[in-house]
Amino acid sequence: MEPSDYLRTLRKNWLVIVALTLLGLGGATAFTLTRVPIYESSSTVFVSTQGGSTVAELQQGSSFTQARINTYVGLVATPLVLNPVVDDLRLDTTAESLSRNVVASAAQNSTLISITVSDTNAQRAADVANSVADSLATAVPQLEPEGDDGSSPIRLSRVRDAQPAISPTTPNVPVNIILGALIGMVLGVGVGVLRTVLDNRVRTQRDAEQITGAPGIGAIAYDAKAKERPLIVHADPLSPRAESFRALRTNLQFLDMGGRSSFVVTSAIPSEGKSTTTINLAIALADAGKRVALIDTDLRKPKVAEYLGIEGGAGVTDVLIGRAHVNSVMLPWGGRSLFVLPAGKVPPNPSELLGSRQMGALLEALERDFDVVLCDAPPLLPVTDAAILARVTSGALMVVSTGRTTRHQLTGATDALNAVGAKLAGFVMTMVPMRGPDSYYSGYGYGYGYGYVQELPKKERKSRRGARKGDSRTGAPEERNAHEA
Repeated sequence: MEPSDYLRTLRKNWLVIVALTLLGLGGATAFTLTRVPIYESSSTVFVSTQGGSTVAELQQGSSFTQARINTYVGLVATPLVLNPVVDDLRLDTTAESLSRNVVASAAQNSTLISITVSDTNAQRAADVANSVADSLATAVPQLEPEGDDGSSPIRLSRVRDAQPAISPTTPNVPVNIILGALIGMVLGVGVGVLRTVLDNRVRTQRDAEQITGAPGIGAIAYDAKAKERPLIVHADPLSPRAESFRALRTNLQFLDMGGRSSFVVTSAIPSEGKSTTTINLAIALADAGKRVALIDTDLRKPKVAEYLGIEGGAGVTDVLIGRAHVNSVMLPWGGRSLFVLPAGKVPPNPSELLGSRQMGALLEALERDFDVVLCDAPPLLPVTDAAILARVTSGALMVVSTGRTTRHQLTGATDALNAVGAKLAGFVMTMVPMRGPDSYYSGYGYGYGYGYVQELPKKERKSRRGARKGDSRTGAPEERNAHEA
């Protein structure tokens, strides 16, 4: 993953990250508030030797105490030292239990012993620390061998008394809350990254480029009303979705197809918007002054005639079997230089018809008479029609639905084209979100504000309404409640 992918992952999973951060914050707060406060108090004992009048004797005594200091530290947690403390303070515990709350330590090359006691009561912790220091000062001289005069050569003195703590040592409320929030945030980021890694759907143009090895030539913005207005270029030419088809038209004209201009528009699976993409692209090309032939080569579930509102009883099937001439069944549409050849009747052998010599001859004739020939073909994974047809055209345009098509499906569709030697000219991303990290504007470079609605002059609005009423009499697409192919 690249840095931009991590940023996109954070944007996509911000809700999960915030939720787990709040959960960690709440868990840490609840844990902290339910803990019993623990107070710590420390006293310090100084270890020295008695006697010695010369510098050599004093130096020797200091070396002796430093050598024995660790032994004295170990004595602090023994019953010899702690039993007198339990008896003196009348504690309801044993020396063994008390030793778990007593910690002694000494710095290197030092003769100071620090005794720290932890307790749920601040005053009791201070009292126990002072009592342990006194008990240690009494026990050590009894253990060391006596000198010539019968006294112990070691003396322990308490040089710092333990004081009751003002605030508890644990739980540390600020640290616990911050740590809980950080842990929750890290978990949230981890969950987001894991979701992204395990997500096998094609969501960006780069994903499709890596799988297909073909260039992306368009991105069609998502429209919640696409079923109500399938032919958006005709119904609402100022919408962002209509503008995306015009951008697709421009990119298509820059493809180098060796002088040919016939394309098969297909997809990996059904319901990716291939039919509406084909028709809208055809309308956009016709609006630019191109002579366009739109052929419905989906001989299994034809949709072009239904979307355009024209008679589709006779078409490709009749031409291929010699029942009709192409000029008699090819219909002009919309007052543009757009001519439509419907599918006709559904035949029992669609693949054989599309792979026949008659189909190749038909495409060659149409390429001579038109600037662009677009063929709406079935999906690649269920049937082989599109792959067969792509062999006799200049190339295939793959429609990829954002967040719907999986990597496996797109790989299978690409392999189906490669298996027959067909060229994949490019792919078109459809249903691209208008908001979010995968949005049409931020992810695909269309940031020029095409989402406005221009207020037309009153006369022009009337003329457009009149034109659309005229189209409706010949089958206006916007008045048909069609479904995406």
